[in-house]
Amino acid sequence: MITLASLDRRNADLVADISLRPDQLQFAGTVAEALAEPEDRFDLHMILESGDPVGIFKIDRLYGTDYPFAGSGDLGLRAVILDQRHQGRGLGKQAMAALKTYLPPLYPAAGNLWLTVNLKNPVAVAVYRAAGFTDSGEIWPHGEAGPQHIMSLPLSV
Repeated sequence: MITLASLDRRNADLVADISLRPDQLQFAGTVAEALAEPEDRFDLHMILESGDPVGIFKIDRLYGTDYPFAGSGDLGLRAVILDQRHQGRGLGKQAMAALKTYLPPLYPAAGNLWLTVNLKNPVAVAVYRAAGFTDSGEIWPHGEAGPQHIMSLPLSV
């Protein structure tokens, strides 16, 4: 069973052994990089399977300041890292589908959750679509690893 939970950076040891395959690093980076992000902008969250951490993701509270397609109060989903040993079992899809009910109590003013996902990462695109994200049909050309799909998930009721 998949659940989501906030990650206190002081408990970084809980997620220290989570890693992606080398070919996936260009899309999400490492846990260490996520932990190094500024706390005044990024909140860290864990993906848990039966209570054990199997992944992390970042919520960017200031996403709209860098991405003009997002509103000023919208959130950004960044650096979704599902440990390579736990991929291929539908856990990512379950975790992303859980965002719809997990995030609103934590961020009650947020209207939408946005993300960009690389065109070269069709598995991730399919996971986000299956979890309820809508593809805007537009391309964000400024991704670090190349052009990206722009996708969103409404958070308000």
